[in-house]
Amino acid sequence: MKKLHIKTYGCQMNVYDSDRMQDLMGAVGYETIDIPDGADMVIINTCHIREKAAEKLFSDLGRLRPFKEKNDKMIVAVAGCVAQAEGEEIFKRSKIVDIVVGPESYQTLPDLVGKVIRDKKKQINLDFIPDNKFDILPESKAGIGASAFITVQEGCDKFCTFCVVPYTRGAEYSREVSKIYDDARRLADKGVKEVYFLGQNVNAYHGFDEKGVTTSLAKLIEKIAEIPQIERIRYTTSHPRDMSDDLIAAHRDIKKLMPFLHLPIQSGSNSVLKAMNRKHTRQDYFKIIEKLRHARPDIGLSSDFIVGFPGESDKDFEDTLDLVHQIGFTQCYSFKYSPRPGTPSADAKIQIVKEVKDERLARLQKLLTTQQTTFNQKFEGSTMPVLFEKKAPKSDSQLWGKSPWLQSVVVAAPNAEKYLGKIVDVNIAKARPSSLVGEITTTS
Repeated sequence: MKKLHIKTYGCQMNVYDSDRMQDLMGAVGYETIDIPDGADMVIINTCHIREKAAEKLFSDLGRLRPFKEKNDKMIVAVAGCVAQAEGEEIFKRSKIVDIVVGPESYQTLPDLVGKVIRDKKKQINLDFIPDNKFDILPESKAGIGASAFITVQEGCDKFCTFCVVPYTRGAEYSREVSKIYDDARRLADKGVKEVYFLGQNVNAYHGFDEKGVTTSLAKLIEKIAEIPQIERIRYTTSHPRDMSDDLIAAHRDIKKLMPFLHLPIQSGSNSVLKAMNRKHTRQDYFKIIEKLRHARPDIGLSSDFIVGFPGESDKDFEDTLDLVHQIGFTQCYSFKYSPRPGTPSADAKIQIVKEVKDERLARLQKLLTTQQTTFNQKFEGSTMPVLFEKKAPKSDSQLWGKSPWLQSVVVAAPNAEKYLGKIVDVNIAKARPSSLVGEITTTS
């Protein structure tokens, strides 16, 4: 068989897409290897969210050049959001690239590879064709573990001024309920206990059911919860504007829906939120959190924060710290603002200097780490159900699992194989800033 190496950057959606590209190429005779040396094809699946995304791509391509020179028949493909944003420019800046394919057109990858081999010409496909994308993809080989991703929604219509997703992933599109249900049943039959619903704006889900009626994310969760083998359901990433009352009620009523929600706000300042075009205020966010905690008092909350957004004043940043203090998060992602070419905020006149961004990020992360540690410490001495997914790195006698609140849980387990893929009660002995340490109960 031919050899394929895939390097993936970015979010869980990109991880999912890389798995599907692996499935696509596996169907035409490629097996995956961990290193580019010896590969007949290399795919770099890119993300445009982080700073200097394009520069990182071209650095990777530079490192690939010796392998391409050693094997001139190696096919190099650039996929993902940087591919969508940069397009033909990638060919101009790197002569070793054979294929450029966007995140909504990678289902054509085998055809593009065939054209490269047959016609000896570079190929590009940046079309937005999500309506039949999932029908074209072969059945995924994912699902042999305890958890699996299911893409239910792609694209975004929100047009935040800092974000490239609407330009690289296109308009919001939701898959049909029946197709998602079939995916979940197939995964359950393979032993999956937990499914993650993925979407750039997942709670904007509005797919059709078998009667052609538009279905909300809450109703989709209710449907998937009917599958007996599926014991845990999660979804990411959400937008506050689409946090509907029925979805909040689902956190109260559907026990399989885990007590954890990632709900990015990005800033605690109303003026910054307006500049970001988020179309919600800090007050709106507080009201949502109040409803969620009334519906599910034990819910854990996560968010995203950008510091140093253009025009962010000291008062704006203090508003962010104040919001964090008031809400109390279990874990968060925080970043310094970096301009994304082609987005409105990239051309803003009042850019914040690096030193100020660094100082603000350090202060915010210190507070968030304190809150995460405090949250984890609440579980010391308690017992919780943990889904064990794999052995801990560098140890066959330790297991790594996830709590209902998405905390990492590590236990000693000499007979580790017995517990893999199962949900087991664990006594929590010690809390760390980013994980919990426990022992499996004697009754498990």
